[in-house]
Amino acid sequence: MSTQPNRDLDTFPNPTPARDYTIRMRIPEFTCLCPKTGQPDFATIHLEYVPEATCVELKSLKLYIWSFRDEGAFHEAVTNRILEDLVAATEPRFMRVRAEFWMRGGIDTAVIAEHRADNWHPGTAVSLP
Repeated sequence: MSTQPNRDLDTFPNPTPARDYTIRMRIPEFTCLCPKTGQPDFATIHLEYVPEATCVELKSLKLYIWSFRDEGAFHEAVTNRILEDLVAATEPRFMRVRAEFWMRGGIDTAVIAEHRADNWHPGTAVSLP
């Protein structure tokens, strides 16, 4: 596997496909460039998903995230692009990408994008005392 930034997302078989369960990842070192100024934008990406047949492999995810560091992208566009690429690679039951960008011009920005498979319905939430 390459150690250079790239857009290839590798997957592996879901070890427990009969059960809904959530995978949560925190990616604190996301960077891209502002398309207007060329200045760097920094974000923490939060990824949550309920896998179907496959899960995303972590090293390929890291290299994928690195691939944005020299690319100009609006916050909204890059968040939705990440979601689209991950959904295409893994075809999850559910996926949410939340990008929390560092303050710029006194404004914090968070962009949240979600995908739900057509045939998937979340189970009833359990509330414990």
